[in-house]
Amino acid sequence: MPKRVSTVLGREFGDTLREAIARTGMRESELARRLKWEHAKLSDLVNGKAGVSLDDFTYLLGMCQTAPDEFKYLKDLYLESRERGWLQLYDSPVPPRLRALTRNQQIAKTVVTWSSMFLPGLAQIESYARALAENSPFVEAKDVGKLVTARMERRELVANTRRFVFYVYEPVLCSPVGGLDVLGEQLHEILRLMVRPYISVRIVPAGRALTGDFTMLSFAKYEPMAYVEGLNSALFLDDRSSIALYAKVLAKLDEVALGEDASRRWIDRLLTRGFSPHDPPVELLGRAGTY
Repeated sequence: MPKRVSTVLGREFGDTLREAIARTGMRESELARRLKWEHAKLSDLVNGKAGVSLDDFTYLLGMCQTAPDEFKYLKDLYLESRERGWLQLYDSPVPPRLRALTRNQQIAKTVVTWSSMFLPGLAQIESYARALAENSPFVEAKDVGKLVTARMERRELVANTRRFVFYVYEPVLCSPVGGLDVLGEQLHEILRLMVRPYISVRIVPAGRALTGDFTMLSFAKYEPMAYVEGLNSALFLDDRSSIALYAKVLAKLDEVALGEDASRRWIDRLLTRGFSPHDPPVELLGRAGTY
């Protein structure tokens, strides 16, 4: 069956609108009758088809009694929903809405992540995530708990319903975020994840980084998408040229990264050898590329 032509932004618009309609307690047919619309008109809108003016859409949101922040969110989605690619901007490093990313990860068949600065969020333990948040100059103290809770909730996505591939830059595994005890606990968690047959962790040797962090998702029914996170932004890309470029990067990472067994042995060696507080981890253990 051919994949449906569907954009990330369009799916988010449809899902969010369905939730707003569901909260009214009315079926679509009843809501359409009250709006004096044909049922097909409302159904087409929910499914991302054109044919509804901004005035009509605003009237619909009023009928659904959407809260002001959701009203603005849906209106912005409506105005952008015909575009390919989607840039989310927010006012702080704590994203107000992670549900678009979470929803797409939930329906993905494969999630591939390249991490060049910190360990992948889906693999982080609580103490590691908290240390990252507390030491960030961009996260306020009042937001630390919120950020850590959101990250731990998203860890539930690492389940045996999809395949995960984590490419991790070697220096990341040697950076003692939160101290050596936290790092050791985090590395043990990485090894536990690697036991699961649907999770692959591949170490990319120092000096082989190709680009900044990103995540690529592939789906059974939709085109692939790439996700890039900034300090106060999130970029969803699903146009062909972008996907081709990120696929090329992943192919190169697959070429230069250590295999799964070699990556596991390297982490075992790191944990067995231990860290000296006086010696940088990379100097202590040597480069992964020579192991």
